[in-house]
Amino acid sequence: MQPVERADYEGVDYGWVMQTTFVVTILVGAPVVAVLSGFVPLETWGARAAFAVRVGAPIWFLTAVVVALYAKRTEAGDGGADRATETGSETADADRDDAGD
Repeated sequence: MQPVERADYEGVDYGWVMQTTFVVTILVGAPVVAVLSGFVPLETWGARAAFAVRVGAPIWFLTAVVVALYAKRTEAGDGGADRATETGSETADADRDDAGD
């Protein structure tokens, strides 16, 4: 079986940032929009949609900024792998292969 190839990116994992932003925005933003909608008369579906966009967009933006800053500061989204450990294990595997020849 062929080994799975892995990519080693330097810096922020923006895929992780986008996925986390999506989930956190749904979990936090939806209840906020629902609560705030109780204080505004929304008589048509168009008014409801416009309200959701007006309130949801800033929540999405703030969540994205916070998640990106968190990822940059803590190197989040790297799968929890230690680069020194990965390099060491690859070297050890190569040494075992050479010894078997």
